[in-house]
Amino acid sequence: MATTRDGIRSTDLTGRTALVTGAASGIGAACATALAAAGAHVLVADRDAAGAERIAAGIHGEALAIDLADLDALAARSFDADVLVNNAGIQTVAPIVDFDPAAFRRMIDVMVTAPFLLVRAVLPGMYERGWGRVVNISSVHGIRASAFKSAYVTAKHGLEGLSKVTALEGAAHGVTSNCINPGYVRTPLVEKQIADQARVHAVPESEVIEKVMLVESAIKRLLEPAEVADLALWLCGESAASVTGASYAMDGGWSAR
Repeated sequence: MATTRDGIRSTDLTGRTALVTGAASGIGAACATALAAAGAHVLVADRDAAGAERIAAGIHGEALAIDLADLDALAARSFDADVLVNNAGIQTVAPIVDFDPAAFRRMIDVMVTAPFLLVRAVLPGMYERGWGRVVNISSVHGIRASAFKSAYVTAKHGLEGLSKVTALEGAAHGVTSNCINPGYVRTPLVEKQIADQARVHAVPESEVIEKVMLVESAIKRLLEPAEVADLALWLCGESAASVTGASYAMDGGWSAR
């Protein structure tokens, strides 16, 4: 942990290794960049191999081409990291009666089972070193629900539970586990769902952000990925050593209702 000349502590991850999933763009890329700037060697994991290579090259990290939906292949791989950021996510917007069961299962695989497998893989090394940080990028939908997002809401609620159990089991070994719960963030995942949101809510695509995405938020703007990354970085620092099993809302006041 570094200390500035003003006495304010900044996160120093020199000598640490961080594994970030979904790191080729959006929140994942921002987290990878922030962790690297704090001194960590970052493993940039994404199914988009070219995107992962691009981000890794810019932060002197290491790209890992991983499809988190291939659970057997994921379970067979070994991982060692001091920091794990479970960020990768996918989205489908549809009423329950029309929701493809295969799509539902895939979303649970990517956003619940894959994080479990990664936590399971990295905990032994964290326990051995007596230090570890698990940061789960959840969502306001981990603590609230919205219509037409049955799989996403279910998955994020599941991730919240996994995070809390990890916190309880890891506490005696110097490992913390927390969730970050952003509202809508300016990412490709959000941009890709605008057409579906317009269809199921029967509004023009040009009005989706205002009339659907931000309608519950007191602060009427999209979050930026770097804002989420700032909180993720803080959770990895000494000031957050006793913060575990928590869920941090960054939702513009959505969950205050």
